[in-house]
Amino acid sequence: MIDKLTKHITKKEFENHYWYAKELKEFAKEIGIPNSSKLRKDELEELIKHFLKTGKIKEIKRKNILKKGKKDTEIGLTKSLLIRHYTSNKQTKNFIISEARKIVPDLKIKSGVWYRTNRWRDEQITKKKKITYGDLINQFIELNQTDKVFEKIPSTLFNSFIAEYLKNEKGATRREAMKEWEKLKSLKIKKNYKSWKRHIENRNSNNS
Repeated sequence: MIDKLTKHITKKEFENHYWYAKELKEFAKEIGIPNSSKLRKDELEELIKHFLKTGKIKEIKRKNILKKGKKDTEIGLTKSLLIRHYTSNKQTKNFIISEARKIVPDLKIKSGVWYRTNRWRDEQITKKKKITYGDLINQFIELNQTDKVFEKIPSTLFNSFIAEYLKNEKGATRREAMKEWEKLKSLKIKKNYKSWKRHIENRNSNNS
């Protein structure tokens, strides 16, 4: 059973195991991925998979990893302000929500919208596009109003499993859910509730 990240595991072994952000950051630093402490979990996973497959360090595409100068919040957030040094904190989120609800008063915040809003921002900056907080607010509104069901965020597999386990398993406790998650981590199946349930049903069928 694979329970530790090393240079000798295969890409498939890596993909079949769930790794916490702390483990990924430590391993990324060990193999020499630049600015690993500043990277998102999904970015680290992509870079590590490339390394395990090729033995080489892939250059990260995102351009706003290291930020210089005053934070935008220190300058003063306005819709016309160009995004230069974005800070993902309560102050920024409250500003975006407040301005968005001036446009759409009854706007409801969908689960996963902040992640996707931030990824859109990263993509625009990487493409060297100049965007304002007004542009970001418009994107935030659009994402909240879409009827499209968002795909599960890879880095939230743990939270998704726990939530679905507690919802679907009658009388389940969080402690039990955590215990089953630990078992699922070591199985060579997808790390989600449906795959876990199918595995349990198949195991019980074979034992009966």
